[in-house]
Amino acid sequence: MAMQRTKDTVPELALRRALHSRGLRYRLHRRLLPNSRRSVDIVFASARVAVDVRGCFWHGCVVHARVGSANSDWWKEKLLNNVKRDEDTVRRLEEAGWAVFIVWEHDDPEAAAERISSLVAKRKGEKIKPGDAVSGTPQCPAR
Repeated sequence: MAMQRTKDTVPELALRRALHSRGLRYRLHRRLLPNSRRSVDIVFASARVAVDVRGCFWHGCVVHARVGSANSDWWKEKLLNNVKRDEDTVRRLEEAGWAVFIVWEHDDPEAAAERISSLVAKRKGEKIKPGDAVSGTPQCPAR
């Protein structure tokens, strides 16, 4: 697992290219929660929008994630804990007034970039209040 890439993954780079081509500028891999080591992949600080790019295997996509037969009990627990941590992170960010947008690795990066662009524009144009967050896709949709 130490060799598994956590930053600059193929889906993340594709999304970043699509966002940049729309003229959007962002920060990468920021820790937004105090006293936490958890980071967000793409951050639009002025609009308080956090974008999390998730891989289907590691984050438990309900359609695409598969657990192998070798050491399956350990993997099931590991992936379930990943999903619980993701849910906790989203909850804490939304409580802090951030809009959390989730992009799955199988999502079209151009379509996701368009939705993120709209969300950033909307959030920049209005006053941001805690609990006013708009989330992206919370779970992997069935294809």
